[in-house]
Amino acid sequence: MYDPSLKKWHHPTVPALPTKLIVLPVASAGGLICFLDIGHRSFYVCNPLTRSFRELPARSVKVSGRLCDGTLYFMRSDPDGLLSYDTENGIWKQFAIPGPPHLSDLTLAECGGRIMLVGLLTKNAATCVCIWELQKMTLLWKEVDRMPNIWCLEFYGKHVRMTCLGNKGLLMLSLRSRQMNRLVTYDLSSREWLRVPGCVLPRGRKRQWIACGTAFHPCLTALA
Repeated sequence: MYDPSLKKWHHPTVPALPTKLIVLPVASAGGLICFLDIGHRSFYVCNPLTRSFRELPARSVKVSGRLCDGTLYFMRSDPDGLLSYDTENGIWKQFAIPGPPHLSDLTLAECGGRIMLVGLLTKNAATCVCIWELQKMTLLWKEVDRMPNIWCLEFYGKHVRMTCLGNKGLLMLSLRSRQMNRLVTYDLSSREWLRVPGCVLPRGRKRQWIACGTAFHPCLTALA
């Protein structure tokens, strides 16, 4: 876990879920983390502090998602759009919302109730990080910012891959290629980009990239 206020990494333990499948953290809100199995068929909600958990109704489509105001949001394909799951009443909803054109490595991020879409825009050998916000009235994506050009110059000519996390107005981006690894944060309110210090694992090996993850705010009273 990275604490942006202290600019410090922590290494907490996470309780094992009641399944033999391999699961990944995909979303979090209110002290709860949502895990998705690698077959993209089952979801589990867990509080890692109290070790409470429960399984959500299964879905047959492959998705990836984030959670804002008690609702889980997932990207889906064929057709393109979003799925939402209300954790209070157990209701699924589906929205046909095509993604912005010419973007790759699209990632959903929830920030203070706003649904964000972060992706890489590549033209010729130049790559830039773009940030979009879902307009809930029109159900359309609107570009709200781009990474400064001087930062994007570092990606020129490189095959860059990206993952993104978001919560409470702050995005964390992991950008990596064979030649470089970068972690940066983006503040939606101040529109400020900052570099993140490298993470040293308990065994001492340094790895400056994130394969998957979610923004998490600890809460002892949250029940799965």
